[in-house]
Amino acid sequence: MAGHVTAAITELFSQAGCTGQLCVQSLDGTREVALDAELPAVAASVFKICVALEAETQFAEGLDPHERVTLAASRRTPGPVGFSLYCDDVSVSLQDLVVSMLTISDNVATDALLDRLGIDAVNARCARLGLTGTVIVADLRTTIDSIGLAAGFSGWDAMSAWASEPRSESDERRIDQLVMKADALTAERATRTTPRDMVTLLQLIWLDQAGPVRVCRRVRQLMSQQLTRHRLAAAFRPPVRVSAKSGGLVGVIRNEVGVIEYPDGEAYAAAVFTQISEPGQDSAAIDRVIGAAAAAAISELRG
Repeated sequence: MAGHVTAAITELFSQAGCTGQLCVQSLDGTREVALDAELPAVAASVFKICVALEAETQFAEGLDPHERVTLAASRRTPGPVGFSLYCDDVSVSLQDLVVSMLTISDNVATDALLDRLGIDAVNARCARLGLTGTVIVADLRTTIDSIGLAAGFSGWDAMSAWASEPRSESDERRIDQLVMKADALTAERATRTTPRDMVTLLQLIWLDQAGPVRVCRRVRQLMSQQLTRHRLAAAFRPPVRVSAKSGGLVGVIRNEVGVIEYPDGEAYAAAVFTQISEPGQDSAAIDRVIGAAAAAAISELRG
């Protein structure tokens, strides 16, 4: 029966114009539907859960959550929301950076936290939790700039400037193909994880085993407040509760991981990762299939 549902999920991904990986487990880990769950996947922003967990743990261990950080306007990490769009310097506390990072996936907030906590500390936390396939290789500014470099520009800003000017279709296709081959979009070389690692992490957080109880509770609370609701959450109606973290990178990668909780007390951890092989796919269809794939897996687990 599990083979039947994974075949159906594979077909869902194909119809949406992407490849996909998936791991869905009951929260106690006793039941599972999996599709390429151990293979590496480009993490995109789902790794921000790991950063949040490290930050909140360091707060519990004595790091002042009210410590102020200045986000300089002269060096903004690119991103579609939040501090990336601000024109002036901003002063904000460490704990509020975590809020922006998890609720709206703020890239500037993430890089400020990585700078303060240390990438090595976050990776070490993942290793201690048994997330052997999860590795952060660089901050987001470096990652995003590397995509511009791979396309032959001096960085992301230069590529964005080129994209804002009139250009031929052949030039656009050429740049698209170079972008698709960037290390940041190649799972073996990018900041990466696996669907199974992310499900394990979610289970540890929801069962208060990833750190102190108040740390796990805080991460759960912020994930429940994520503004993105058109992937996993779109496939489940209230009173089912979805707490999640989405991720995406230049339209090539679209992911989401989260916990789906039913009013009967049953809960499921889900991790869905997608990638396109050709530019121009229907992004809305891929967003929808993330929820549809998780819902199909959970339907199977619920019998």
